[in-house]
Amino acid sequence: MKMPTAFNQIILFLSALFLLAGCSTDDTNSVPRELRPNDFVWKGLNLWYLWQDQVPDLADDRFANQEELNSYLRGYSNPSEIFNALLYQKGTIDKFSVIYSDYTVLEQVLTGNVKNNGVDYALLRKSSSSDEVIGWVRYVLPNSDASGKDIHRGDIFYAVNGISLTTSNYQSLLGNNSYTLSLADYDGENFTPNGREVSLTKFDYSENPVFFTNVYTYGPHKIGYLVYNGFYGDYEPQLNAAFATLKSQGVTDLVLDLRYNSGGLISTSANLASMITGQFTNQVFAKQIFNSKINYSDEQTTNLFTSKIGNGANINHLNLNRVFILTTSSTASASELVINGLKPYINVIQIGGKTVGKNVGSVTLYDSPNFSKKNLNPDHKYAMQPLVLKVVNKNGFGDYQTGLLPDIELYENLADLKPLGSTEELFLAAAIAEITGSPRPASVRNNDRTPHVDVSDSKQLQPLRTEMYLDELPEGLLTDLLNK
Repeated sequence: MKMPTAFNQIILFLSALFLLAGCSTDDTNSVPRELRPNDFVWKGLNLWYLWQDQVPDLADDRFANQEELNSYLRGYSNPSEIFNALLYQKGTIDKFSVIYSDYTVLEQVLTGNVKNNGVDYALLRKSSSSDEVIGWVRYVLPNSDASGKDIHRGDIFYAVNGISLTTSNYQSLLGNNSYTLSLADYDGENFTPNGREVSLTKFDYSENPVFFTNVYTYGPHKIGYLVYNGFYGDYEPQLNAAFATLKSQGVTDLVLDLRYNSGGLISTSANLASMITGQFTNQVFAKQIFNSKINYSDEQTTNLFTSKIGNGANINHLNLNRVFILTTSSTASASELVINGLKPYINVIQIGGKTVGKNVGSVTLYDSPNFSKKNLNPDHKYAMQPLVLKVVNKNGFGDYQTGLLPDIELYENLADLKPLGSTEELFLAAAIAEITGSPRPASVRNNDRTPHVDVSDSKQLQPLRTEMYLDELPEGLLTDLLNK
């Protein structure tokens, strides 16, 4: 482990004093007031950033004293500028660290509360060599602007406000709060405009990620099916209630649909894994690995299978020894953690596409003496969400940065997208066939790789919707570091 320089020891010591005394950051005159937001960014990344040792300007010996650091900080006009300058190979290695000028907005996004018109969609190239982009609707949220309009799963759109989507304009066009989609038909080869248009407006919307639950009976098999679209801690009671329903109906098998789930809270992924099982309480679900400066005990960096959700309610366990998980190229972070964390314990059958490969997680850092939300600097509301950890399972495996490969490979058929929950829907039909030992339906047997190249999706266009994150910093930060 790196030993902190005298400069960093002083900074940590002063931070501890401010924390213990409950003082404002205004109590120190070593950093001019106008530089304190930039100082917060540098010191937070220097301590917590996963790739701190790969960024020369974050090195512990980069500055001999605070005055040298102050001179460096003056070279950046605002916290966002210095934050982005300090990221390790931004956009290539670090694709997910972000900073917000208002932490209340960041907190809303992390809980699934964003401006949303209710259409969850994916985007792809019209052909492998084309810059034209086509969108298709994956699902429509209840009680949203779209839910009362003529737009449904499987609908295809090619233009926004009459402008054809391309790889260079889709972000700006779909980023507007209001727009009109032009729809098209698809026959498996050609996209043909059909004259239909749908106007949509985004409003503040908190998405319940428990989208659909049902039970299907096939002889001795009672197959539970759950479409789960985000790991939001505030909706753990709804997730637990869905498992109560599955349990009350005596499910023998579970199909967990994570096709459109791009991640969320690490602790919620551990709770979901605990609901699926139940026989591994207090055993290791996952471990968090931080940068070399942060060396916590196993107790502080380990997520265990548990018997209670975040609000203290007892978990409804299914006690299963296998689970069928549906995935696509949009399945990421906390969803992948569920798959990887369960594999050492039960049989995980993955059906669908290769996942994203996001094995790193973040945490919210605030401008306070210990980067928590206590004793905040009142002069600004900046907060950052940098990548700070990598996750591994019980066996220490976490190298799935290129994605988790399915056991049964399937691709969404844009020409025949059945409703989610229909037993004729391609992915669910494949899972039912595996569970019951029945022949795979023709739609599954004849499913070929889509000729279209994925571009993005509605969640990827919103910062933090693809994050895997801790709900708070591990305890004992300053104590542990100052005692080393």
